[in-house]
Amino acid sequence: MARRGLQFKRRGRSGRALALSAILFFLALTLAPPIKNYFTQRAQISALNAQLVSDNKALDAARKELLLWQDPQYVKSQARERLHFVLPGERQYIVTEGPAATTTVTTTKVASALVDGQPWYMRLIASISESGS
Repeated sequence: MARRGLQFKRRGRSGRALALSAILFFLALTLAPPIKNYFTQRAQISALNAQLVSDNKALDAARKELLLWQDPQYVKSQARERLHFVLPGERQYIVTEGPAATTTVTTTKVASALVDGQPWYMRLIASISESGS
């Protein structure tokens, strides 16, 4: 009979443990989706806050640039620089080529690769391959 009571106590403890684990499992199943949504929303909020900060910085930069464009001297300097405008009586010179040394080096390098007496298509291929390298 003492054995029977001992077995009954073991069964009762295992039943309690099983019930407790089932309750904890049920709680985990019911609480997991809201917790996941909470952390997802927190990540979205922090991403939107970071975007808001960068947008505010861009807005401040645009406001500063707008203040610059309200200055007539700045507008005049930008027209001279970007659009190549000149005031009446001034002359403007625009240099279209770079330094002469780089031009001659490239020309002689491509010209040395072209050999006379070859068909035109071979010279064309050699010219393209040399100018590409």
